[in-house]
Amino acid sequence: MAVSGFEGFEKRLELRFSTTNNNPMGLRLIDFESLDQVLNEVQCTVVSAVANHSFDAYVLSESSLFVYPTKIIIKTCGTTQLLKSIRPFIHLARTLSLTLRACRYSRGSFIFPKKQPFPYTSFKDEVVIVEESLPNSLRYRKASVMTPSNNNNPSRAWHVFTASADVEPDEPLVVVEVCMTELDRVNARSFFRRKGDGKNSDAAGKEMTRLSGIDTINANAFICDFAFDPCGYSMNGVDGDRYSTIHVTPEDGFSYASFECGLSLYDDGHGDISEVLTRAIDVFRPDCVSVATTYGGEDYNHEVTKRVERMLAKKLGLTCRSRLVDEFPGSGTVVFQSFTPRRQYSSPEGGEQ
Repeated sequence: MAVSGFEGFEKRLELRFSTTNNNPMGLRLIDFESLDQVLNEVQCTVVSAVANHSFDAYVLSESSLFVYPTKIIIKTCGTTQLLKSIRPFIHLARTLSLTLRACRYSRGSFIFPKKQPFPYTSFKDEVVIVEESLPNSLRYRKASVMTPSNNNNPSRAWHVFTASADVEPDEPLVVVEVCMTELDRVNARSFFRRKGDGKNSDAAGKEMTRLSGIDTINANAFICDFAFDPCGYSMNGVDGDRYSTIHVTPEDGFSYASFECGLSLYDDGHGDISEVLTRAIDVFRPDCVSVATTYGGEDYNHEVTKRVERMLAKKLGLTCRSRLVDEFPGSGTVVFQSFTPRRQYSSPEGGEQ
């Protein structure tokens, strides 16, 4: 890894609310100025946005924000102060008669952990900050660091904290978060701006979407994309009430890409999880892949997990090196899988392993 570079691994926060009124817009009534003030505290800004009848999707200078009537999802990369958004979001929701009922904070292991500001240098400190920001009504709480024991890179772990007012999950959506490092160099070239091309960030983003094949991951989605200068890429996909998002840091030495989507195991027309993941990962052809799948209101489906492993092995030559499963009260089951290419390599004695 490079001595210094941009931190691609995101911090992710999801807040879910309940409401006592019948206003179908809910959190979407928060005005842009108020959202901008929260993002200013987090240290990022909106660079592009799109909305449909179900939710609002914002591409940020550091990742993405999604606002549903009763749910907020925000993920930010770099050295952003994501957890500073918790209290103001709760306050803004309260002015609209919405009450927080669940919170989930998650992230991978940073590439440059020493560059992170407090409290992101320690997951224990992060958990303390989150807990202090939440109301006492969220009494079912759990923090977990899911660390693969047999991974070639033991520093790669998945950090999860959840808090809920109810012990039973109330979110039927399955959320899939993919983190990829050591991207294929040829594929990564798609995310560099060409000097003197004269395109603005929106036009350059559309070109990256097409050249990389991102537009084939979900052909039904409307894509809001953005190209950074001189390199880097973000996109939000909107498909009915389902979101997807991709963020790319393509520089060699600390290359990183993430893919996230929300879907259902039993919804026809929205794609099988294993097929969607295969198409997304194939865009980047990374050497290291981790997949964190959160099963909300639906029971953990072991067959889905095995199907993902079979598909990634068959289509992309990726072998599952570890699989960890943990349950979170009120927030469902998290499955964390780590993959690396199935390659033969020489041992120090000269034999193949």
